[in-house]
Amino acid sequence: MESTSERLLTPGEVAALFRVDPKTVTRWAAAGRISSIRTPGGHRRFRESEVHALLRGDEPIAEHSAR
Repeated sequence: MESTSERLLTPGEVAALFRVDPKTVTRWAAAGRISSIRTPGGHRRFRESEVHALLRGDEPIAEHSAR
């Protein structure tokens, strides 16, 4: 059972962990490479557990070719 109090990270926090620009994280989310949650104000947030799983390599960020 997942905790409802799991920490949510901002695109900036995720970007710092991956050492990429925050806009890159936003593009990953828009492309479905990483799941995100929208706040009532429309901002993206990312589950800390999922981000750490990606960092560990448990769930690779899918690479999609440009069309």
